[in-house]
Amino acid sequence: MRRDVFQAIADPTRREIIHLLSSETLNLNAVSEKFEISRPAISKHIKILTECGLITIRQEGRERFCEANLKSLSEVANWVEQYNAFWNKKLDALEKHLTK
Repeated sequence: MRRDVFQAIADPTRREIIHLLSSETLNLNAVSEKFEISRPAISKHIKILTECGLITIRQEGRERFCEANLKSLSEVANWVEQYNAFWNKKLDALEKHLTK
């Protein structure tokens, strides 16, 4: 099942994992050690992030390394930009009205 990026960023733990991996590549144990939740719970979050294309997992010997793939966040940025333009227009109109 392919999940969408909005589902991935809806959870604060997943957002924190993305933030963590945006600055460095870590193996699964290192990711898990950064959180106070179980390793199976982190594995579920990693699976969702992988399904959304926000992270990739690379096998090196016995280790599995997680890397951020932030290109997928462009979908979110484009969605937010629509509303940013809408609200800027509304706020400009309000400012114009209030200055009259």
